[in-house]
Amino acid sequence: MKVIETDLPGCLLFEPRVFGDDRGFFYEAFNHDKLAAVGLKPTFVQGNVSRSARGVLRGLHYQWPRPQGKFISVSEGEVWDVAVDIRRGAPTFGRWTAAVLGAENKRQFWIPEGFAHGFVVLSEHATFHYLCTATYDPQADAALRWDDADLAIDWPVSAPVLSAKDAAAPFLADIPAGRLPTYEG
Repeated sequence: MKVIETDLPGCLLFEPRVFGDDRGFFYEAFNHDKLAAVGLKPTFVQGNVSRSARGVLRGLHYQWPRPQGKFISVSEGEVWDVAVDIRRGAPTFGRWTAAVLGAENKRQFWIPEGFAHGFVVLSEHATFHYLCTATYDPQADAALRWDDADLAIDWPVSAPVLSAKDAAAPFLADIPAGRLPTYEG
């Protein structure tokens, strides 16, 4: 497994070792010991799958005060996946990083607690998988605007398909401090 550091400390990309022949392929989608070898020891308590059509943008989502770390992969299609550091006091507060995840490249993305997450579908459809370190809590559910000018995320779409929740999400500057995680460097 190849580990690729991103612009945001803690957000990591993984390229699994793929074994393939004329019958198909095999790779490890998750290996706790290999993650522990690079300093990650997540305990996953919930796994989710979503399928979306081209141009659908989901996010930017997070939970607070019950944050979720997410280990993400795509088994069908391709997405442009984004993590945003929303930890008050972090040296990288308000910065983002992104990666293309897809069935072809088989990349996986670790997004730690304290980051908002979103993605947009680049292919006709995409099937998106993610393991979470905390269960979904509707009381902690939160979002911020995908097109927040202060974040200046360079999304590869200009008019995405959004849920009503995502279209009405607040800008980062408008979120009360108590609804954001705090950096514990």
